[in-house]
Amino acid sequence: MVKMMVYAGVHRKGEISLSTLLDAVKADQNFPRAGAVGIFIGVVRGESIRGETTEKLELEAYEEKANEILRNICRDLKDQEGVIDVQIHHFLGEFDIGEDLVYVIVAGAHRHNVFPVLQQAVERYKKEAPIFKREYVIDKTGRAKSFWTSEYGETYNLSRK
Repeated sequence: MVKMMVYAGVHRKGEISLSTLLDAVKADQNFPRAGAVGIFIGVVRGESIRGETTEKLELEAYEEKANEILRNICRDLKDQEGVIDVQIHHFLGEFDIGEDLVYVIVAGAHRHNVFPVLQQAVERYKKEAPIFKREYVIDKTGRAKSFWTSEYGETYNLSRK
């Protein structure tokens, strides 16, 4: 039996698994109408957008607001024709290279219902949700530094000593 889950929100690293989320999607009473499930898995990249070597990431959020916004995004997108379920689950904590940061799941009647909504969900959570990322990097001169950054390139330098 699959435990009832919240269909969107921020979670501490390790609190939920992708297989548990997929089981919950499939257990929904509307799932028999689905013909496709699309999944986006965001992972920690080993290189920053500036070409620096990433050591790790730290993610924090204004949790109450992030949960509200993620739920609203899912509700909005679920109203589109042929969409059966939309879930966004973002993780918080410290992450090493290659670790999962976010799962976005869209179930729809057909694949052409799923792919555009999957992309919209990713673009919207990146723009709207108050989730903050601190990058720990080694710059091109070999110096270790860290900074808070937004999805659109704004950085706040907090060099390590």
